[in-house]
Parts: sequence; structure tokens; C-alpha cells
Amino acid sequence: MARYALRRVLQAMPLLLGITLGIFLLIRLVPGGPLSAYEGNPDVTPQDLARLRQQLGLDAPLPVQYVRWLGRLGRGDLGWSLVSHRPVTSMIGERLGNTAYLMGLALVLTFAIALPAGIISARRQYSWFDHAVTTMSFAGFSMPTFWSGLLAILVFSVWLRWLPAGGMYTVGEAFSLADRLRHLVLPLGILTLFSAARYTRYLRASMLEVLGQDYIATARAKGLGERVVIQKHALKNATIPVVTIVALDLPQLFSGALITETMFSWPGMGRLFWEATLRLDYPVLMAVMTVSAALVVLFNLAADLAYGFLDPRIRYR
Repeated sequence: MARYALRRVLQAMPLLLGITLGIFLLIRLVPGGPLSAYEGNPDVTPQDLARLRQQLGLDAPLPVQYVRWLGRLGRGDLGWSLVSHRPVTSMIGERLGNTAYLMGLALVLTFAIALPAGIISARRQYSWFDHAVTTMSFAGFSMPTFWSGLLAILVFSVWLRWLPAGGMYTVGEAFSLADRLRHLVLPLGILTLFSAARYTRYLRASMLEVLGQDYIATARAKGLGERVVIQKHALKNATIPVVTIVALDLPQLFSGALITETMFSWPGMGRLFWEATLRLDYPVLMAVMTVSAALVVLFNLAADLAYGFLDPRIRYR
């Protein structure tokens, strides 16, 4: 397994290099630029624009700019924001904790809801519980987060006035756990609703397939209890597809949920990425997307290694 992991890491290096090159070129091909806000200002002369381009390194050819950025990345330097003139690392550090707090809680609640719901739904196929879970899962999965988020704000913030519409806390007030929890309810509920519905469907379908296998019938014929059959024989194999989905979702602990964070004014990575996109802040965009891509590759490797633990029949070469 160690040789397999090392080989995958070595294979990922040129992949990540190609991803960074693609991201760099796509960002630079977007119309406008970091100096577009100054170009229409009559108080800014062409000489001022030329001096700014030189100071920011934007006058160099694109290959030179990319090599310079890649060299700084190799030293652990993510660059400086073109808008706020602050280190990108500091900007990410200010937002990363808020995103991990929101996304981590959403992931824990998702597992707490989806795992028992998916297992029970598969064991009691076509029962009233299965029909209820299936209906709620389809409803939660089919509603886009921007629509369900706006609906939640309209109902709980505008009509009922039970919960705040956005933010992480009430500005100007002292720290209060109750206040933090009230601001957390809506974004956490929207993320959990969507994720739990998705995981429940995947786990139910996978459990139904596993419960029909011959080795499950053999385990039951040996007189093993239903709980032992489910926990020790069925669940491990049934979670293999779910592990793949989790591996794709875990990078969101860094990158955040762009729509949800923006809608609820949550000061996290998703909102930072959106603000950097509006301002064409190249270093921030490059940093967030590059780290996110690296995490996707890393967690996919972790998922591949987890397959061997969940299913002993899987061998690595």
C-alpha cells in the first residue's frame, strides 16, 4: 500500500502543475483586469496605470508571470492581494476557521442523519419510513441551496423574525453563545438538508445492493444476529460509494460553500472567493483554487486507500 500511495503522489504532481497552469490562464483570459477600476477614472493617467502594472508585475509576459507565481508557491508564499495589499495567507487564515466551523458541523450533522436513515430505509424497503425518507431526500436533493436559503430567510427572518438573516454574530454586541447559535441555524440547516438528502440516497441504494449479496445470506444462515450482519458485513461494503462522495466534499472544509456563505453573509472562504472574483483579485483566486485542487487530489488518494480497509478483496499493486 505504501508503494501505491507513493506512486499516486508522484502521479499527482504533474496533474497539479497542469491544473495550476489551466487556472492561471483561465483567470487571465477573463475580460477586464485588476486595474479595470482605474481605467475609467479621469484622475488616473496612462502613466499612472503603467506604473501600477510595473509595480504589480502585470507588465511581464504571461509565461514569466506564471513562473514567478510558481516560484513563490514553492516557497510557501501565496502572494499579496491586488486589492487589499495584504498577504493572501493572512486573508485565508482569517476566513478558514469560520468555514471549517460551519462546514465541519454540517458534515457531522449530515452523517448523524444520513447513516441511520439510509440503513433503516434499506432494511425496511417499501415501508412507510422508507417512503417518508425517500420523499424527503428527493425534496432536499432537488431544491437548490440558493432557493431553499432564500425561502428560509423569507420565512424565519422576514415573516416570523425568529432568526437573523445573515452574519456570524450581532455586530456591536458582546460575545454570546446563544447569539452565535441563532446566526448558525439557517446556514447550517440549509447545508445539512442538501448533504443529508444526497448521502441518504447513496447509502440506501448501496445498502440494498449489498443486502442482496450471497455472503449476507450466508451470514444470516449461520445464525448471526441482524445487527451483526448489518454492522460487520453489510455496512462496510455499503459505505464504499459514500466514501467517494465524502472525499469530494471534504475539500469544502477549506474552500467553503460559495452560495450559502454569500447568501447568509458568512465570513468564510466561499465568500472570500466570491469577493475576489468580483474584484479580479488574481492572487487570492489562484491561491484558493490551487489549494482546493490539491485537497481534492489528496482526499481522493485517501478514499482509494480507505477502499482496501472497507473491502479486504481490494488489493493495491
